[in-house]
Amino acid sequence: MTALAWHRLQFGFTMAFHYLFPQLTMGLALLLVIFKVLALRRDDPRYDELARFWARIFGINFAVGVATGVPMEFQFGTNWARFSGATGGVIGLTLALEGMFAFFAESAFLGLFLFGEQKLSRRAHLGSAVMLLLGSWSSGYFIIVTNAFMQHPEGYRFLGDGRFELADVGAYLLNPWALWEYAHVMCAAVVTSTFVVAAVAAYWTLAGEHARHAPLAMRTAVVVGLAACVLQLFPTGDQQGKLVADYQRPALAAMEGKFESSSHAELALVGEPNVAEHRLENPVMVPWALSFLAYGSFGATVTGLDDVPADQRPDNIEVLYYAYHVMAGLGTLLIAVMAGSALLLWRGRLFETRPMLWVLMLAFPFPYIATLAGWMSAELGRQPWLVYDVFRTSAGTSLNVGTGDVVFSTIGFMGLYLLLGLLFVLLVAKQIARGPAAPTPTPTLAASPAPPPASPPPLGLEPAPTPASGPKLLH
Repeated sequence: MTALAWHRLQFGFTMAFHYLFPQLTMGLALLLVIFKVLALRRDDPRYDELARFWARIFGINFAVGVATGVPMEFQFGTNWARFSGATGGVIGLTLALEGMFAFFAESAFLGLFLFGEQKLSRRAHLGSAVMLLLGSWSSGYFIIVTNAFMQHPEGYRFLGDGRFELADVGAYLLNPWALWEYAHVMCAAVVTSTFVVAAVAAYWTLAGEHARHAPLAMRTAVVVGLAACVLQLFPTGDQQGKLVADYQRPALAAMEGKFESSSHAELALVGEPNVAEHRLENPVMVPWALSFLAYGSFGATVTGLDDVPADQRPDNIEVLYYAYHVMAGLGTLLIAVMAGSALLLWRGRLFETRPMLWVLMLAFPFPYIATLAGWMSAELGRQPWLVYDVFRTSAGTSLNVGTGDVVFSTIGFMGLYLLLGLLFVLLVAKQIARGPAAPTPTPTLAASPAPPPASPPPLGLEPAPTPASGPKLLH
């Protein structure tokens, strides 16, 4: 493997692992607000207890997300110095806004939400949850704007020395690609969080634990999750796909395994791309569907890879094709699971239908897989560009960092992230076992009523001494 391939592998690995955590925090931030609103409107302390429980999960997730995100900031300098030097005048704005404002706002209000409930009124505590949501989602927006510039650059101009300069802040921040990508990513984050909440509630229900809280958590997760799944498909997924069709035609062709340009293009449900022979093997097709989905017309022409210069095609068509189809297939499956759960909930049978509870409990990895596959589709589809059609990936690496250095640090990151992942699982499992119930006060000897004095037994009939025993602690 070349140094460029190792640079890409390292950033891809660290980014993929890191993104397991922000997607859950961004989705949970919305659910925390919903739990607090329901607690206030229904005057039901169980929703407050659910909010406290999921805030603890949020805190653990947030801490590991920060630990795994810091190395990526350094990689802009260590691995991608030429890219940072060329585009820093543009993307530096949103990266700085994310770090200096959104991240610190999220951190501050998370602390206020976790430790300030006893000091704040109920409405003020709800306000801290709202601010936590705004901080988390604005952080996501600034990152998405940065990525959208790389996918479809807007609001820049070139300087004489080859560097990019920000020319129009409004065009950069309100890039249409950023707006639809942001909506799509936020819907995906909510889908992930609702499946996680539903999985935990299903586990509690199947185990017969936390019966006061499991139904409330399940109802909230299913209703919000179904809405997010539908929005994930339409309009956000639909519009994101149309942007790819308009501005990244080689990426669309690679995602669909389409080699020949044609009108009335077919949509490939399954198949195996044979790049060497320029064809899709064993395909199952939907006639005319790709033309309609991409351009809104059954007769529209979809460009094939054979009409794209070889040096402008994605460089890993097979992985891109399968990543895209994994994302689309799992997205369809997630909609089906949530729709089925919502139907059973509406009919009052969800909590007695054990097979569906098992499905919900075991399905929580699928949103993570789908979001990672979607991220791979976007990033592999952009290749061979770092900034699409403007700045090539091969021109962005750090020339002073050799292959051996990148291999060594990649292995180190893998080991470190394995330990962080194990720690995360242990901490979250401990919280799930503890559950959301308010802690029961531990009885003490001083709080126990004194027994009435006993009459002395007759002489010679004293009972044999027994070991002293006190009240058992309640765990």
